[in-house]
Amino acid sequence: MLRRHIVFTGRVQGVGFRYRARHAAQMYGCTGWVRNEWDGSVTMEIQGAEADIDRVILAIERGAYVRIENMAVTAMPVDAAETGFWTM
Repeated sequence: MLRRHIVFTGRVQGVGFRYRARHAAQMYGCTGWVRNEWDGSVTMEIQGAEADIDRVILAIERGAYVRIENMAVTAMPVDAAETGFWTM
């Protein structure tokens, strides 16, 4: 189990990114949150098995109109009390 703070840039707002992220996270058993930022980027904190986090990101990338140009990834401590995945 690990947790990542990820900032996505590219065509990531107004294209269903957060909806896809929530749906994929729930499908693969990951927890965390995702939100749009004022600068056009999207920030996500996600926790789960590394392979499941990778699956969530791939599911988001497969979405129509989404184009991830860059991901800035930072490792974070796991939040053992977290139980779901939210959009903000």
